[in-house]
Amino acid sequence: MSIWFKPYTAADIQGMLKNNMCETIGIEITELTPDSVKGKMPVDHRTVQPMNILHGGASVALAETLGSIGSHLIVDPDKYACVGLDINANHLRPAVGGFVYAEAKPIHIGKKTHVWSIEIKNEQAKIVCISRLTMAVIEL
Repeated sequence: MSIWFKPYTAADIQGMLKNNMCETIGIEITELTPDSVKGKMPVDHRTVQPMNILHGGASVALAETLGSIGSHLIVDPDKYACVGLDINANHLRPAVGGFVYAEAKPIHIGKKTHVWSIEIKNEQAKIVCISRLTMAVIEL
């Protein structure tokens, strides 16, 4: 059984990534499963720090994007909005090229908060970053 408010597809979300930071740094949604959001981001001149490894802030942007989209897809958008309340990230290994791939899964889906766990992996499927995001659900 799906956690989504209605039957969305990854294609439905692509418009949310236009004309904002997601488009600028190349974040893409690759898949919606019944209970997770998956995406990818390039490790290139837009997302690396001066030592040419993935910038921690870019990892956090990817994590928050996937969790935020997930929360948005859970609620009735005519009644609620979801906004970031807290995020943390542990950067476990560097990524030096290609893409990183992320999956956001809910840990808690409540009436006023959602908590997400986001794993970001390199092309060898090794964890680069693990993040936890708390979203506030607010009535419109």
